[in-house]
Amino acid sequence: MVLKEKIIRLATKFQDSDLEKSFPLDYCIPVYHAVSDVDVAHLKHIVQYKKVKDFESDLDELCRFFQFVTWSEFKDFHAGVFQPKKKIALLTFDDGLSEFYFNAVPVLLRKGIYAVNFINPKFNKNNELMFRGKASVILDMISGKKNIHPEIFKLLDISGISEKALKQKILKIPFEKQNLLDQIADLAEIDFEEYVKTQKPYMNLEQLRSVSRQGFGISNHGWDHPLYKDLTLEKQIENFQKGAQFLKENDFLTDSFAFPFTDFGVEKSFFDQLFQRDFFCTMGSAGIKLDSVTKNFQRIPMENGKSAQQTLKQETAYFNLKKMINRNQIYRR
Repeated sequence: MVLKEKIIRLATKFQDSDLEKSFPLDYCIPVYHAVSDVDVAHLKHIVQYKKVKDFESDLDELCRFFQFVTWSEFKDFHAGVFQPKKKIALLTFDDGLSEFYFNAVPVLLRKGIYAVNFINPKFNKNNELMFRGKASVILDMISGKKNIHPEIFKLLDISGISEKALKQKILKIPFEKQNLLDQIADLAEIDFEEYVKTQKPYMNLEQLRSVSRQGFGISNHGWDHPLYKDLTLEKQIENFQKGAQFLKENDFLTDSFAFPFTDFGVEKSFFDQLFQRDFFCTMGSAGIKLDSVTKNFQRIPMENGKSAQQTLKQETAYFNLKKMINRNQIYRR
């Protein structure tokens, strides 16, 4: 365990168990990707998704401390015209995965809890898999195999034949080099086209519309899930606008955007361009943090093998520790 984790765990022991009082912000934004009781090859090596019963437990714990709100209530709260009975929580999901439609939505409808799902429109036709999903499928297919094609190691410039090193290298393949994943798949005899055709990883347009008709939100996660800090400002805006155009054409939410992966390293100029228009907010996923861009809200990743209460207690303890050294706010240049 690294020193940072040890310090956070120690600080958490002294954290007030009443999160309604001790939680440092007046809003909480949890973020999930999927809920599933079965193995999902395109997720299992990149997302520690929760089983249905664990997701329900999370929701029950969150309900003890927060009042779940809808998108309009969240906006009204920040406009000062909605007065909740206690601190609020806005539930969010990313990537528009089909597990949201089949597994999460029934739970949320039964419990009367709203959620907004930030999607990448490029994938809703289920004719292509997001590059991180490709990496996960590859790892799932080659795990435990003794006869991995030697050309794969050469392609990744790995000396020796180590499955562990191979897995690490595959998971580190970035967006701009995702063609390497297709080359590896060919060598490993993995057919991504057949995989997405069979598995249908993403909600299709009719499912997205169904979710919207049932009262849930669908919003912008960028066109195809790049890491925004690695794009030029022009490419950032282009990627955002392609996603926004799809949302507008289908009457989904057009006043918000959640960064794929992270907003770390994204400069103020991107936010300045977005907020020139009639636009409510952007969202990162850096945990409990403030931001110099006041309309950029940070969300709390919940897929970490811990309960909701454990996660929020640790996040609160970490926020308070960083507050002592004035490091609990993100500053943009």
